Amino acid sequence: MMAGIEELVGLIQGAGQVVLVTHVKPDGDALGSLFGLADILQGMGKRAFCYLEEEAPHLYGFLPGIEQTETTIESLEHFVGAAGQKVLVIALDCGDKERLGKSGPLLRKIHPFVVIDHHKGNNGFGDLSWVEPHRSSTGEMICDLARALGQELSTSAATCLYTAIATDTGSFRYASTTSHTHRVAADLVERGARPGMINEKLYDCYPLGRLRLMQLVLTTLTMFADEQVAVISVTAEMLEQTGTTLEDTENFINLPRAVKTVRVAVFLKEGQGAVSVSLRSRGCCDVSRVAVRFGGGGHVRASGFRSSGLSLDQVREQLLPVLIEQLDC
Repeated sequence: MMAGIEELVGLIQGAGQVVLVTHVKPDGDALGSLFGLADILQGMGKRAFCYLEEEAPHLYGFLPGIEQTETTIESLEHFVGAAGQKVLVIALDCGDKERLGKSGPLLRKIHPFVVIDHHKGNNGFGDLSWVEPHRSSTGEMICDLARALGQELSTSAATCLYTAIATDTGSFRYASTTSHTHRVAADLVERGARPGMINEKLYDCYPLGRLRLMQLVLTTLTMFADEQVAVISVTAEMLEQTGTTLEDTENFINLPRAVKTVRVAVFLKEGQGAVSVSLRSRGCCDVSRVAVRFGGGGHVRASGFRSSGLSLDQVREQLLPVLIEQLDC
C-alpha cells in the first residue's frame, strides 16, 4: 500500500525493534540511508538491526555504524526470533522485491514490512510503501523523516546521510538535485557532516590497481549511433590481471558519459556467472525503459540489469538495438 510520511511516523513510533535492509550490491545511498536511519532509531531508544546479504564495499568503510552490520541469515533469524512478533522491517532504496536478494522471502514474511524508496518503477511492494520518485535520493527522504519524527541528527547520522545524497546525485550534478536537496545537505553540514573528508574518502582513496584497471577498461571504449552511445566493458581477466574486483569499477561509467556527444553510456561487467549492465543517460532518453526490457529497472537517467547464461558480447548485441531505438523516443 502506498502511503505518506505521516503513516510511517506512526509505525516507527510504535515499534521497539527494527530490521533495516537494502538492496544487493549496495551503493552509497543504500548504505548511507541504512546507517543514518539506524542512528536515528537508536537515538529514539529502539533496537536497530542492520542486515546486508554481503559485506559492504570497502569504499564505504568510513561510514559510522558500518561495524554493526550483520550478514548471515542465522543472525537475522535470531534477532527476529528473540523479538517475537514485535518487529518492524524497513527496506531502504530498494526498487523491487527481487533486489532484496536471497533473503527477500524471509524478510517479507515479517510484518509490518515497510518500503522507503525513490525509484521510478517501484510499485509499492511493502505493507506500507513511501515512494517518491522525484527525490534525489533515499538519503534525502530519511532526513525529512527524521524531522517528522522530531529527532535531531547526530554527526554520525549527518555523515551517513550526506554520503547518501552526494553519491546518488553525482556530487549534486544530476538533474534530480533540487533546491530542497541543497537545503538538506546544508543542514547536514551544520550538524557535523564534513564534505571535504567525505569526498576524499569517496573519490581520492583508490588503490593503484584501480587506475590500472581503468586503463584497461578504457581500451574497450566503442562508440555507436553517431557517437551518441558509448560502451565500455570489464572482464574477469582484467580483474585478475590488476588484482581488483568489480567493487573497484565504481564510477567508471561516468567516464564515457562525460563525452560531449554521448547521450547514453553503457558499462558491461563480467563476473559471478552473469553480466551486469549499468546504463546512464543525459537529456530525455529514459534508460529505465531499456533496463525493464531486460528484467532490471532504476531511474530515468540511471538504471541497470543482470543477464545470466550469455557472454558479454551476446549481451551487448542484444542490448544495442533496443537502446538505439530508445534514443528516438
